Amino acid sequence: MGMSFTHETLGQRVLFGAGAAAGHVAAELERLGAVRPMVIAAAPERPLAEAATAGVEAALWWEEVVQHVPVEVADRARTAAAEHDIDALISVGGGSTTGLAKAIALTTGLPIIAVPTTYAGSEATNVWGLTEDRTKTTGVDDRVLPAAVVYDAHLSATLPVGLSVASGLNGLAHCIDSLWAPRADPINQAMALEGARALNLALRGIAADPGDLTAREQALYGCYLAAVAFASAGSGLHHKICHVLGGTFELPHAQTHATVLPYVLALNAPAVPDLAGRLAAALGHPAGGEQEDPATAMLHGLPVAEGNHPAALAVTALGGLHRAVGAPSRLDEHGFTAAGIPEATHRILATAPASNPVAVTEDNITGLLTAALTGTTPAIEPLISR
Repeated sequence: MGMSFTHETLGQRVLFGAGAAAGHVAAELERLGAVRPMVIAAAPERPLAEAATAGVEAALWWEEVVQHVPVEVADRARTAAAEHDIDALISVGGGSTTGLAKAIALTTGLPIIAVPTTYAGSEATNVWGLTEDRTKTTGVDDRVLPAAVVYDAHLSATLPVGLSVASGLNGLAHCIDSLWAPRADPINQAMALEGARALNLALRGIAADPGDLTAREQALYGCYLAAVAFASAGSGLHHKICHVLGGTFELPHAQTHATVLPYVLALNAPAVPDLAGRLAAALGHPAGGEQEDPATAMLHGLPVAEGNHPAALAVTALGGLHRAVGAPSRLDEHGFTAAGIPEATHRILATAPASNPVAVTEDNITGLLTAALTGTTPAIEPLISR
């Protein structure tokens, strides 16, 4: 029947190079004609920020960075930017730092130079998020898309393995959500699958040797592709779930994404066997044995062994990665309790995308959260697609 879709690509400069951050940041400031930058970096990130902005004279250093970007923190930072006549924002840190820069840019239009030190991927999207009264609200606005992103593997080299893993799996969540998000198309699906391949190898490499600079570079490359795919495809069910858990229950961002991801995949994968099979291959687990291509077999009505179903292969592949890198696996380890499941389910149902491959119901979301609470092995069941 042919292809029919509309794909939008965001305009942004990406400067990649180990040890080159300071030079790239200075060059981008000059290109933007900015002379009074505000450097946003949490106190623990100050040494990295100073290295990344060496030779740049900051008009203001801002250290108050809080995950999920509370509205009151954003307001204070916006006021400070106005008082110091800031003409550019330099964010050095993870997703929360980038998120605060975006919150300032949303109301001021100031350009952002993002210097990521984790694998969150927020730097490559035009999506903003703010939390108020236990509710995290997100939106899309081109004003918050950083004008430039500076990737330097040296800046993530000291990120502890546990945080590297959680952050990288947050990036992988962008990949998997992008396969069937509301605006998914063949282009962002291709980027998502390549991002998944790179992140799978990178996280295994970092877990084996935290000082492996090649693995760190692959993680940055993978998280960038993941974020570009996500910016194009939109927010799927996984991110809606995690925004509720983070914004309402104050669960840590990256660890929550890492924990929930296998359960959302197990829910959706049976309804999209072709994409599940491609994801399994990207994660290093192609079909084997007599049934080399189970997705194709299913399309032709041929039988597929239960363990060789594309959904099973994808969930098995992701589970193998989680075990190999020691990924977070239980929501109750991060402060969530069974008492919160009814409210979380209600909030998730109110925001779940209608285009999700599987109909989202009170029963399946309650079951998903119940399993994720204690780390029960994700169950793959035959489900009816929308």
